[in-house]
Amino acid sequence: MPGKDGFETTRLLKRKEALAHVPVIFMTGLAETEHIVKGLEAGGVDYVTKPVDLDELIARIRVHVANAHASQGARVALDASGRYLIVVNGAGVVLWSTPQAKRLLGFPSDTASGDLSLPPSVGAWLATNIDGDAASPQYTVAISEKTIEFSFLARTGGNQFMLRIAEEKGGTPESRLRDQLGLTRREAEVLIWIGCGKSNKDIADILALSPRTVNKHLEQIYTKLGVENRTAAAALAAKTLADH
Repeated sequence: MPGKDGFETTRLLKRKEALAHVPVIFMTGLAETEHIVKGLEAGGVDYVTKPVDLDELIARIRVHVANAHASQGARVALDASGRYLIVVNGAGVVLWSTPQAKRLLGFPSDTASGDLSLPPSVGAWLATNIDGDAASPQYTVAISEKTIEFSFLARTGGNQFMLRIAEEKGGTPESRLRDQLGLTRREAEVLIWIGCGKSNKDIADILALSPRTVNKHLEQIYTKLGVENRTAAAALAAKTLADH
């Protein structure tokens, strides 16, 4: 590869949105730890040193391709369901996003996530308001002539945060349920997913909670709404959103 080595080539591939999900396995005679680390930091998913055992290599390729398909499928599913999700670091650099989230933020579709940054105020909000996994605050800021609301969902790493974004137009469904029915932010989120027909386990996975915690939120929702089951709660939520 005249002018470029495998490390630089991998970095360039990972900067292209259409290719970022493709797994790269390094196969080389460079076995020193520094080269292995360099390959992984460049975006490689595995590092195989020569001489290569063909059966082992095929097995590794099979696993990484399956993982890539699963990851890409999950991303497509999130986008198709209208989920506006991003993962950012503490400085507000976008590490991952669904395509819909990227469009809502006004970012070019062909730009790699690592080259995208949110306004500095978002990073400041993360630094001062996110405390472990217990908090679920929101932050609103103007981006590309839109008012965007950021909602903290969970930590995905030591300095990585998953956020949901929405364009604020008279309030999000969760905020309307919260204000009209006297719910907490998390209770409103659980109620939204109840209205979508999700089970407690599904809701736990979506909101990064335990099923037991979801059940406790449901108990509080029933008490506050004066209903006895999830069907009645979902019906009241639907009527509230339709009326407001």
